[in-house]
Amino acid sequence: MDDTKNFALPSRVDPEKLTSLLLDAGWRAVGGRTGVYARFAPPNSGESTPRSSSLIIPLDSGAPDYSDVMRSVLLQLSTDRDLWTRSIYPRLAVDATDEFRFRKESSAPSGLIPWRNGEKLIESARRTLLAGAKSFRGPGRHYVNKYGGFASRYLDQVLMGQTAPGSYIVTAYAPSNAPVALRGGSNSTEPLVEAHTAQLRAVNEAVVRAIEATTEALQHFKTSGSLSGFETGVARGISYEMTNAILGIASGSSEADITIEWDSGSSPATGLESQFVFRPSDVDPLSRAAVKLAEDESSQQVTIMGRVHLLAKKQAGSPGVFGIDSLQAEGPRKVRVRLADDEDYHEAIRAHEEDLALLVSGKLEKEGNLSWLYNATVIQTLGHVDEFVVRRSRRQEVAGQLDLFNEEEPSHTPEA
Repeated sequence: MDDTKNFALPSRVDPEKLTSLLLDAGWRAVGGRTGVYARFAPPNSGESTPRSSSLIIPLDSGAPDYSDVMRSVLLQLSTDRDLWTRSIYPRLAVDATDEFRFRKESSAPSGLIPWRNGEKLIESARRTLLAGAKSFRGPGRHYVNKYGGFASRYLDQVLMGQTAPGSYIVTAYAPSNAPVALRGGSNSTEPLVEAHTAQLRAVNEAVVRAIEATTEALQHFKTSGSLSGFETGVARGISYEMTNAILGIASGSSEADITIEWDSGSSPATGLESQFVFRPSDVDPLSRAAVKLAEDESSQQVTIMGRVHLLAKKQAGSPGVFGIDSLQAEGPRKVRVRLADDEDYHEAIRAHEEDLALLVSGKLEKEGNLSWLYNATVIQTLGHVDEFVVRRSRRQEVAGQLDLFNEEEPSHTPEA
């Protein structure tokens, strides 16, 4: 069965861009005439390879037969479905794009990944881009909803590509020349005033700088045992959001990495790394750094590990509320958690469905018989709750003293 008819061939193709993509895919230039055509041989071909297997790319768009020849070239390329869908078509179908590849290795066979880990990788890739976009607008330890509108408008212009063979890879194509509105409205608002917009290439670079600063803080921790690198790196883009996103990429893998490929049609970003590798040993410092960055230094912050025992119906405009049974030996036994970021509500749902322990941080307050964790953040989803059950020690009761934090909730207390 011929699958090529399922592809919508790009109506306009820059021949220089096509030749660049072929070179990136391993093809070799083997001749041609300057300004007229270029001949390419496929990867792993040698002198004995039949000449008919080579590809002739027309270069003169003004030639009478240019459109017909280019269409034949694209049809020939599309017969190699894997090459076409993963390496050629995504970059031809859109304008100039910078490419972010998020890779996670697992114990599953090559090219596969446990379903939940795959979901986590996609979500973590999304959070990485959002956190980096927020850092473009300004530094912050914990953004919560700050700059959320700008980050969302940036993400609205990013495309997701198919996973690559071998490792499990999520690819994001971020246009380098498109504008994004700094405040309000949407990217489709006409006209966009240049003074009120940013080029996506600049935002893409901010994403990479934030990732780079986070990896440097990890290296500093490995040599010093100190989390101070995460604190000082806030000015360079480190935040709770970025740290937690990379934590999601590193956790549950034997190795993971983020690779950036700048669009060949635009000037490459200078002074920035292009690949960042993460290993299981990075999970602990990233988790500890996320807790630290989520802390509000102006109020008393606590971190609680527990089991999600109820979920309040999420209301429009509200990040979400859920109840948690503490699995720790000290502190409140039951806590209502009011989230700061609605993204975390999905993690609470998953933890509830799979009976996983959840690590949350926020400002602890007492209201009547209920303990509340306000402006809370989900730091990490842990393993099954059975792995974390502890025996709580009953503190010595003092006559006339009310044990607020260990008091069980009345059975008639309504759900949050």
